[in-house]
Amino acid sequence: MYENDLIYLLEDEPDVASVFCRALEEAGVIVQHYRRLQEFRLALQRRRPTLCIIDLGLPDGDGLSLLGEALGSEGIPTIVVSGRASLSEKLKGLEQGADDYLAKPIDPAELVARVRCVLRRTQRQGLSLERDDGSPGSVQRQVGHFGRWTCDFRNLVLTRPDGVAQQLSRADAELLRVFLDTQGRVISRDFLLQSLFSNGEEPFDRSVDVRVSRLRKKLAEDAKETKHIRTIYGVGYIFATAVTWTSE
Repeated sequence: MYENDLIYLLEDEPDVASVFCRALEEAGVIVQHYRRLQEFRLALQRRRPTLCIIDLGLPDGDGLSLLGEALGSEGIPTIVVSGRASLSEKLKGLEQGADDYLAKPIDPAELVARVRCVLRRTQRQGLSLERDDGSPGSVQRQVGHFGRWTCDFRNLVLTRPDGVAQQLSRADAELLRVFLDTQGRVISRDFLLQSLFSNGEEPFDRSVDVRVSRLRKKLAEDAKETKHIRTIYGVGYIFATAVTWTSE
């Protein structure tokens, strides 16, 4: 973490927020604390943070709404820290776009470690998504085209065949990038785990499955649509649609 990293903390319990803020500030980041959804949304409009930590059960609403709403549309890395500890709640949070989900009570040191992992991953993604090393003859693979879909990895924008564009989170964009880069090859779940969590971070057990499911929804993969991501039962996945790349 760096001194200019700004973290927004949405937590309505003062004692919990105080402990989290102190631990994060001692780790060298700036923390701004909010207790209500409304003031948190206003803060997002004023300035984009490096990362957000959000509780779910808040006096003026459910923090889960932020994941697919303000945070998801901006691609802001987000960690959920909540008293909702069931597997179904964790899966729901990850499906909505959270980068990590921690159940209370949590040791402040673990929270700091999880924040570091998410920041390392998203910063690595920011460098890897463009894939342009500047060397002579290097192909600038910044915009991927598959079927009638287009993904601009510089701006994290996925455009549907009907021309409607949607913002991707960095987590979704990274996964799509892996699929496009391995088009036509069968890749295992372990391969995806290594590709998405190569910095040594221990992922949530079903995080890859949740991410694939989330990406499929973004690609409108149902019975009426072409299956870009196909499941090879007992083996893994294959991205079956031909891919071309352009620089813009």
